[in-house]
Amino acid sequence: MKKLILSGLFTLLFIGGVQSQYNKSAGQNIVNEDVSRSVYDAQTQTHKIVTETREVSADSYGNAAGNQYDLAVDGAFEGQTIAVLHFYTGGGFDFSLPTASLKEKGFSVYRWINNPPSPEALDSALSKSCQLWIISSSSQRLNLEHAKVIKKFFDSGKGVYLWGDNQPYYADANFIADQLINAKMDGDIPGDKTVGILQNGSKSGIMPNHLITTGLQNIYEGGTIATIADHKDLTPIVYGSAGNLVTATYEKDGKRLIIDGGFTRLYYKWDSAGTDRYVKNAAAWLVNYERFGEDVLAKEDL
Repeated sequence: MKKLILSGLFTLLFIGGVQSQYNKSAGQNIVNEDVSRSVYDAQTQTHKIVTETREVSADSYGNAAGNQYDLAVDGAFEGQTIAVLHFYTGGGFDFSLPTASLKEKGFSVYRWINNPPSPEALDSALSKSCQLWIISSSSQRLNLEHAKVIKKFFDSGKGVYLWGDNQPYYADANFIADQLINAKMDGDIPGDKTVGILQNGSKSGIMPNHLITTGLQNIYEGGTIATIADHKDLTPIVYGSAGNLVTATYEKDGKRLIIDGGFTRLYYKWDSAGTDRYVKNAAAWLVNYERFGEDVLAKEDL
């Protein structure tokens, strides 16, 4: 709970001076707007303008409708590349849906499918990338030499997203999580539900007032999912409907990482609550503008 409060306070302080790459609603789950309307005053027989604060229009899942309520403005990170080690490809999972969403914010995707490149080739590709996403399969495909390359990348401040799913589909997520921050996931919990905002002592839901959860009041948790183990340096982002920690962030010493036990939502029920926005927000956070500044922005934004 302490981390939840501190994260909210940090975000509220941060958004007081929102940078150009972020929309003005950055850090707000519930987005309001001022609406002016003309009201007739029968007593004075005149019209006057009244301004009211209302919640913006929502989509069918209750989240603010429109890209202007994502964390980042469209095109903000044009020229930045996300490297993806894509090991689980069952169920028609071709990463096309996340790729299309990430493109809206300017990101391109460079993807290895089923098997990793050599450590040397990975190192070369990562030198041109702003973040690395690893989508695990049931068997470990990365070795210690790969882990050294990834650790160097992570220690430089570049973002890492570790995606696992229900047992046993978290082999490389756990291997790299252990190497980087000594974290892990395990388990096999039925999900397939939508959760709302954490509030009033609720045990499932979305972290309020975090940059990643900008514009999200409801989110689909994934199908059958893994649980992130307790870790003193992790901040909860999403608790599943069973109260298990599905998604968490690590932010320390200028480094950022997300660990997630529900990669099914990257292709299964993609059009359910919040997935499209969540993916874009996560990438915008992992690019780590707060450390790298204008180096990660589209040139026209400079």
